[in-house]
Amino acid sequence: MSQKMRFDYKSFGKILFALGLIVALAFGDASQALAARSGGRIGGGSFRSPSRSYRAPSGGGYRSPGGFGGGFGFPFIIPFFGFGGGFGGLFTILMFLAIANFLVKSFRSAGVGAGDSEYGYSPSTISVGKVQVGLLANARNLQKELDELAYKADTGTASGRAMVLQEATLALLRHPEYWVYGAAESYQAGVDSAEAKFNQLALTERSKFIGETLSNVNSQLKQASPATLPQEGGQLAELPDSSGDYIIVTVLVGAEGQLKLPQINDTANLRKALQDIGGVGSDRLLAVEILWTPQAEGDTLTTDDILANYPNLKLV
Repeated sequence: MSQKMRFDYKSFGKILFALGLIVALAFGDASQALAARSGGRIGGGSFRSPSRSYRAPSGGGYRSPGGFGGGFGFPFIIPFFGFGGGFGGLFTILMFLAIANFLVKSFRSAGVGAGDSEYGYSPSTISVGKVQVGLLANARNLQKELDELAYKADTGTASGRAMVLQEATLALLRHPEYWVYGAAESYQAGVDSAEAKFNQLALTERSKFIGETLSNVNSQLKQASPATLPQEGGQLAELPDSSGDYIIVTVLVGAEGQLKLPQINDTANLRKALQDIGGVGSDRLLAVEILWTPQAEGDTLTTDDILANYPNLKLV
């Protein structure tokens, strides 16, 4: 009898555990869906842009069609053979110098000796930086500024993308009274690793949107009506403005050289991070992404959304 009772308790416990898992998963999915919102996106560029082609090593010297280098190259040595290859030890030294010079220049032209990649810069000096700002939803003018920037920006050129970066960070710097949250991170890596990190960070932020209702990427302007977005679970919330609603703006860049961003603990750190990332010039800028949510008019982002999707943000 006691064994039967123990069996019943175990079975009942398993049923309760299974029901608990189902309820937890159901509510977990719902909270994630409700956290999703409309998003805007401006950006473009490439870590492998054709404009960043290989820069040949500077310096003069003879360059024959056969690819022999300058300096003490083979053209300098060959005439000596006409005299029987004499001059003893001096000739031997010159010959070795010429061969060494030829090998060094050959390796450089192949991108080995100089440490340059085929894109004209060392793969160990590529930085990826991200600054994220959470603002009160009262900063609706900021949303309009980003919308206008998306409509007019030339994201197909390096100078146009640099302008996008400067205008977006400037818009954020002009509204410190609305800053509530902030976060910053930066990485240095080779070209392949930096590109992968940039794409990972961009995809992570974009995945938090139901859909991109406005985007201008590499001069491809796209706009979608909020009505076309999925309405099941993650419907847009038509709520009035309130101090409990927020706007999240993310600035993401890939740049040549060092870019070290400070940790965000207060508004001073956040201001410096925005100034540092916004100061990357077109000569260093490889790629940029400006992402913000919500984008659609009337759409809101709540405190629960912040906690669910942006746990890295700190109060400033």
